[in-house]
Amino acid sequence: MEPVRIQKFIADSGLCSRRAAEVLIASGEVYVNGQRAETGQKVDPAVDKITVSGKPMRDKPQPKVTLAMHKPRGLVCSNSDPHAVDGTIFDMLPREWAKLRLFCAGRLDKDSEGLLVLTTDGDLANRLMHPSNTIVKRYHVTLEEPFPGSRIPLLLRGVKVETEHLKVERAQLLNPNRDKMSNSLDVHLHHGKKREIRQLFLALGYPVKRLRRYQIGELRLKGIPLRGVKQLSTKELSLLFAPPRTRGAHHKDHED
Repeated sequence: MEPVRIQKFIADSGLCSRRAAEVLIASGEVYVNGQRAETGQKVDPAVDKITVSGKPMRDKPQPKVTLAMHKPRGLVCSNSDPHAVDGTIFDMLPREWAKLRLFCAGRLDKDSEGLLVLTTDGDLANRLMHPSNTIVKRYHVTLEEPFPGSRIPLLLRGVKVETEHLKVERAQLLNPNRDKMSNSLDVHLHHGKKREIRQLFLALGYPVKRLRRYQIGELRLKGIPLRGVKQLSTKELSLLFAPPRTRGAHHKDHED
């Protein structure tokens, strides 16, 4: 095996993303042959003894597998959450993939549902989650109360909640009534802080009743049943990074 940069080896093992590996290295959690590792140093996994947080790393990288999952409400996206009484998304994996160390490239909170991407490919996860890549994620948002179309510009400008500026890239009412109000919106986001959509609507006085992600890039949830998991083909992987096509919000992806 050719020598490889330490952060790439850790990411390819499926332990975490490359950026997370760099944080582990910088915080002194990674050692090579008993010496503290440095970001960018090259290692030969067949020869060098590499430990992360005191645990040895395997010398063979995992196969590159990327899955799409239709997450139901009620499950968390962590595989190490001691408080996950109802289970995690990893409990849904078929046996053939359950043994892999997959990580979630863009999580959904416990109360949300829809499209997730799980992968063993650290480079792919890094591309999906890196702030410089403006990959659009699309959501169907159902609110407790009807939202007026006149307030959509406020969603686009954003509001400040504590120290965070929360905003969306696009928002459109679905099936508005004659007063131009609706409980349902199509919302597009490409950065995505934790629970951003929920917090944004709540700050404006409109609690979210249901939140469903139906598309990442040009990869659509349609065709994957609830709790379903499928391996993505090379063509489907390319859809994640495809430039967005302009479509109306009233398309069939919103149907359950």
